[in-house]
Amino acid sequence: MTVNEKISKLRSLMKDKKIDAFIIPSSDAHQTEYAAEHWKARQWISGFTGSAGTVVVTLDDAGLWTDGRYFIQAENQLQGSQVKLFKMGQPDVPTYIEWINDVLPVNGVVGFNGKSMSVSLFKDMMKAFKSKKLSFETSYDFVGELWKDRPAMSDAPIFIHDVKYAGKSRTEKLAEVRSGMKKLDSDYYLLSYLDDIAWLLNIRGWDTPNNPIVTAYALISQTGCQLFIDRNKVGNDVKKELETDHIEILDYELIDKTISSLKGEGSIILDPEKTNVWLYKSVPEAYEVIHEPDITTYLKAVKNDVEVKNLRNSHIKDGAAIVKFLTWLDKNLGKEEITEITVEDKLRELRNQQELNLGISFETIAGYKDHAAMMHYKALPEIQYTLKKEGMLLIDSGGQYLDGTTDMTRTIVLGEITEEEKKDFTLVLKSHIGLATAKFLQGCTCTHLDILARKPLWEEGLDYRCGTGHGVGFLLGVHEGPHGFKRPPIVNSVVLEPGMIITNEPGIYREGKHGIRTENTILVVDDYETEYGKYMKFDTISYCPIDIDGIDADLLTQQEKDWLNSYHREVYDKLSPHLNEEEKEWLKHETRAIG
Repeated sequence: MTVNEKISKLRSLMKDKKIDAFIIPSSDAHQTEYAAEHWKARQWISGFTGSAGTVVVTLDDAGLWTDGRYFIQAENQLQGSQVKLFKMGQPDVPTYIEWINDVLPVNGVVGFNGKSMSVSLFKDMMKAFKSKKLSFETSYDFVGELWKDRPAMSDAPIFIHDVKYAGKSRTEKLAEVRSGMKKLDSDYYLLSYLDDIAWLLNIRGWDTPNNPIVTAYALISQTGCQLFIDRNKVGNDVKKELETDHIEILDYELIDKTISSLKGEGSIILDPEKTNVWLYKSVPEAYEVIHEPDITTYLKAVKNDVEVKNLRNSHIKDGAAIVKFLTWLDKNLGKEEITEITVEDKLRELRNQQELNLGISFETIAGYKDHAAMMHYKALPEIQYTLKKEGMLLIDSGGQYLDGTTDMTRTIVLGEITEEEKKDFTLVLKSHIGLATAKFLQGCTCTHLDILARKPLWEEGLDYRCGTGHGVGFLLGVHEGPHGFKRPPIVNSVVLEPGMIITNEPGIYREGKHGIRTENTILVVDDYETEYGKYMKFDTISYCPIDIDGIDADLLTQQEKDWLNSYHREVYDKLSPHLNEEEKEWLKHETRAIG
């Protein structure tokens, strides 16, 4: 079926159930950022393949709301369909909630699959729609009814993440969670978010491509922990280890019945951002619902000493793999056909050769020339470019290792570039250094520091329509909260603490021309203390040269040159023991000092 045919069939179901607007978000039943194929209902109905977006279909109209990372991609993929693009965050562009409130009649009915909508969004809609007396129907999965060849849920087996990598046992982590529950005076804690469950119980799986997470729910009390999961995925050895630590394993489908059958009166914690409406409605009326961010989210954001040591090691291995790739690219460009997909494949091959590698941490972005202007570009055979000895190539990629998760971006100069490209490259580098060299007082948040990255661009009337950086999981999702450098006016009030890791990735994206991003992962560490307080700084733990051929040295201050030269010395020292002689020679040249 075409997109328009799918929407027509959806409207027939809506008319039959007297629903005026149907919302189709990107999320699964756990509000996972990168949903498994089974849950990609929004992609199926609209044809838009970006990771973030919401479709709303009324009896007369259809729209897609997505953010600045995907404006160009969405415009291309929606062509020929009746779905209109609403560019989130742009002037005079309504949110989908505002739009629904505007177009629906009084007493209209709004529908969505309750398993795919978070409690927080539901609460927002209830408040927004109150004046118009709009009601809700949350029991129908209309897309599921229409999607005849819908992929099945994953049956991949789970595995234990050894404490020598994780740094803390599941019993230690559960003790920390129960301490948090006591502070909130709660009887139960319902955990829905898959990254948090995997971290808490030191289990991993492959239910979502590139994300070693497990589809499950957890219900925790002061005396027990129940794991709701497809029991066929739990092998005997894993089962024995979990049960030894008093983890009760139950069928995935029993979660709502277990919640609804809680006895007596009590209280239960749930994160409204990460818990779906279907489960929220199953909580008995006699229970107080405590709406709090997941206790585990903050705990896993602050990496312990063992995790930090492992992360440093995984980033060295990952940097070596990228340098091996860049050496190969420099040697073979112009001698054989190298496409954007070739780049993806070669990077995957070289990462797979690294010790403890389990694959990539997200789909590689390899964008040549104007393709790099699409922040989350995905090369396809029918649209990919062949690389030439001219212009720039942006590569955003990462790996999953038993000892950590990596994420790094480099923009590579392949040949002659324009003055505009060189200036933009240098401005992005200045932005990157501005944040990398920050020293800040204890109590600072990402929001306090984001200006350090944007200042060189704002002075030129430039900006990027995304955050400056995000937390990174440990053998988990490449995007992790609760901290993150958000684009104004979004505020992140989480205080930065030693042990938190976050990416530093400013960029410039000129549609139809080029895209430039320089990204490293940085670690929050203690610096010094004075009578005015305790100060912290960032320690860069990604290692790969920044292409000197893209730099206009006249635009850099001496302090910026000193930072780059010092960083490049460290890159060579860290990576050269893992390279052959040809690769060392290449790296020596690429990390040469600039004056």
